[in-house]
Formats: sequence, C-alpha cells, structure tokens
Amino acid sequence: MAKRIETSGISAWFRNHKAIEDVSLTIETNQVTALIGPSGSGKSTFVRTLNRMHEVVPGARMEGKVLIDGYDIYGPGVDATDVRRAVGMVFQRPNPFPTMSIAENVTAGLRLEGVRNRARLQEAMERSLRQAGLWEEVAGRLDRPGSALSGGQQQRLCIARAIAVEPEVLLMDEPCSALDPVSTLRIEDLVNDLKERFTIVIVTHNMQQAARVSDSTAFFTVEGPGAPGRLIELGPTAKIFTKPDDARTEAYITGRFG
Repeated sequence: MAKRIETSGISAWFRNHKAIEDVSLTIETNQVTALIGPSGSGKSTFVRTLNRMHEVVPGARMEGKVLIDGYDIYGPGVDATDVRRAVGMVFQRPNPFPTMSIAENVTAGLRLEGVRNRARLQEAMERSLRQAGLWEEVAGRLDRPGSALSGGQQQRLCIARAIAVEPEVLLMDEPCSALDPVSTLRIEDLVNDLKERFTIVIVTHNMQQAARVSDSTAFFTVEGPGAPGRLIELGPTAKIFTKPDDARTEAYITGRFG
C-alpha cells in the first residue's frame, strides 16, 4: 500500500561538502511528485535520503528525519535493507543485471529475500512485467538476457524489478534522461498508471516532463558555487508552472536562469 512521506530538516553531506540544507516537505500518497531545479541543487541527493541510499557513499552523512506514514526510517534499530525494500528506486541509466535473464532480473529481489516457491516467483514476474507495460513484448523470450533489450525496454525491466517486491514508494532519478522520445513517452504513461498503486517521486531535468506527469512539483536551487541545495517551493504542479509564489521559481520556470 502506498505511503505518505514527511521530511523534516534534511541536510546531507559528502565528506565536508554540504549538498542539501534543511529540506522539509510532505509527499502525498498515490501522487507523483516531481523534483526540478538546476544541476547541483541537490535533487538526487535528497531523493536518495528517502531510502537511505545516501549512506552507502563513503564519507556521506545526513541529519533530519524521514517519516513514512509516521515511521522514522532512520530510527534506532531500523534495518536499511528493509527500508530499501519498502522504498524502491529506479536509476538514471537502465541497469539490468547483465548475467541474468529477463525473468531472473524481475525476481532478483524476491529471491534475495529467500523466496523459492516457483509459482509465487512466476506470478510476481508476470504481474510486475504487466504493470511495467513490458509483458506483451517479452513473454516469448523470458530466458534471454535482460541486457539484450532496447534501452527503453531495459528501463521498464528495471521498473518491473523494483515493483516486484511490492514497495510502498517508488523513487525515480531521471529515469528518461538516457532514452529516446518514444521510450520516454512510454515511461511517462507508465508513471501515470503506477501512481494508482505507489507513491512516486521523480527527479527530472525536463520541465515539460514534470508538467506532464506530476501532481506536485518541488523546486530546488543553489545560491552559488559550493552552496548547499535548498528547497524553495512545493505546490500543485499547475500552480508551480503558472503562478509560483517565489520569484526564483518563476525565473527558473521561464528560463531566465538555470
């Protein structure tokens, strides 16, 4: 079941560099929230704090709270692996496991959790491929390597892999930046379908994409070289793109900076 995310005072560092500062926002259930802003404004860093991926980088650390339906994912004794199961992630470039078949790629997370029942694995694989809009294209070649698919198909395969473990939140870090326009539109259509089952956060450099796919938009910016990224404004996408509250948001949306 999709979950609501609340962050409070999130700051994150890579060694001595503060990447983001004091980010507090709420991401609503069964909505798509887009994160936009210039390069270096901390969008990807912030999204990685939402499933504790930030901490896998040597020398990285964070402060603040991330609550998923009130549950503190950084609380004492919380297993980061459990967090990443509940908060799935799709990365910028498609990354299917090259030595695994299409079927094995989709069920990799379940098998890692110890699921061995073939019927359950088969059901999860087909369900996830159907949800990712890929089943009809690959049903007859499930034993072929995932890396043999086209770029757009590989990204949908990675989405199928992420949702096979039935997460509550799906994070997408520029999922279309390496794809052609046709594949990009397919992913956007898929995002719109998936929000019925998941809370989705998407980082995108493409403002037209944010306007097309998201319900809410958060604008991040950075005030100068070496400064941390900050959240400037969060609101309904239609408002952010037509009548933002902050002049910096308007300047970015209209192309006057960034």
